[in-house]
Amino acid sequence: MKYALALLAVLPLAAQQAQLDANQTLFNVMVAINAAGYDADADSPNNNPLRKAVREAVAKQNLTTVAELKKFFAAHRKKDWTGDLSQYISFALAVDGTDQYKWRFKLEEIPPDALALEGFGALMTRFHQQAQLDELWKQVKPVHEQALERFHDPITNVLQQATGYLRVPATGNAARRFYVYVDLMAAPNNIQARSYGDDFYVILTSSQDTHAEEVRHSYIGFLVDPLATRHADKIEKKRPLIDLAQAAPLLPEAYKSDFLLLTTKCLTRAVEARLAPASKREAMIAQALAEGYILSPYFAEALVLYEKQEQAMRFHYPEMIDNIDLKREDKRLASVQFSSQAIVKTVKVAPAEQEAELTGVPKLLEEAEDLYAARKLAEARAKFLEAAEQTKERVLQSRAYYGLARIAALEKNPELAVKLFQQTLELEPEAAIRAWAHVYLGRLLELGGEPAEAARHFDDALKVEGATRAARDSATKAAQDLKKRMNP
Repeated sequence: MKYALALLAVLPLAAQQAQLDANQTLFNVMVAINAAGYDADADSPNNNPLRKAVREAVAKQNLTTVAELKKFFAAHRKKDWTGDLSQYISFALAVDGTDQYKWRFKLEEIPPDALALEGFGALMTRFHQQAQLDELWKQVKPVHEQALERFHDPITNVLQQATGYLRVPATGNAARRFYVYVDLMAAPNNIQARSYGDDFYVILTSSQDTHAEEVRHSYIGFLVDPLATRHADKIEKKRPLIDLAQAAPLLPEAYKSDFLLLTTKCLTRAVEARLAPASKREAMIAQALAEGYILSPYFAEALVLYEKQEQAMRFHYPEMIDNIDLKREDKRLASVQFSSQAIVKTVKVAPAEQEAELTGVPKLLEEAEDLYAARKLAEARAKFLEAAEQTKERVLQSRAYYGLARIAALEKNPELAVKLFQQTLELEPEAAIRAWAHVYLGRLLELGGEPAEAARHFDDALKVEGATRAARDSATKAAQDLKKRMNP
């Protein structure tokens, strides 16, 4: 039999126009700037081990393009690491997905901060070839898939919340796309959002938090923004209210000049409040108003009426806008006290001593997984073997064999991988591992010319009670693709 290692399927989200994934171009650019001097929080315990491993691997290669990258990076430094990261994220999203890094927009449509990096594309092309980024991406994709699994359920849940509340049709708008990219090479605890044409992007980096609420905020904005554009004539009739927002110190300048933008953000904040527990709603609206989102109180009241009727938001929206009473809102806002100090949200930080809590075989397995994530396969194999030898507990042994099986698959030794995945299943592993072992086996057997056996494993994966959503989605897609290939 001949086999090839297949990557697991992209994780589908709540609506057809939403997607959670990792992005190779973004990864490539982040690899480059890490080599060039982007050292933000490089020692943070919240980093995925992949970041350190890739940084070290690139440094050992002594590539001639790294010196050029360092010079370019130094010449384009911003006042802080966040500013540095932001412009390179903009660049990564504004170029095509090939190794040529050419702009995918017309000159006038290229984001200004990305355009300021003119010349970086040609440098990236040379670095791409020297660092063999395509091959590196193949090696690290499973690490991204493992990271994506943790984000999948929380983000899917909040997107379903938003689509359900706004009563968005299941088909969505195929012309518009909402992407959530998880990047493991940037400093942890970063969230960045971009809107280019019909595409909206949220970039999440490594974190103890999935930032699902922030993703939901962006997704609500993505869903209601077209409504403001469609009914711009109605909104412009309410434009005098924008004068009341000019005194808000925390309100970004863009919202003080663009009333459609301000209206969309106010509705977004109001929807967020309505989706929150009842005990938090009043405070959330008060905070939105204090920041200068002057129509949030009106929309919060209007949404109570919206919830009692059956129309979707896209049909009810014009009525909400028509019902804005300029005199009433002017009176409501006459005595408002805008805040001058922003609320800073704290993020969860992994305690540095967390690893020390594990002992014995569980600690060995944890260390092995870290080494596997860092693609130190020989060291990971040794740890998994040591763990398997030191315990007779079948669940722990199954984790060790599962690790060894994945290493065999990565090293393109499919015959051994199949045997090890089968041994994993014989040891009656926990549900998550059992489901993924079936998925891996199905992929390998399909590529080895055994479609009937592959289909059986995909079906078995779907029957596992307690399987993760990601494993179920991967098994479903794999089964569907196999059926199409068998019955063209």
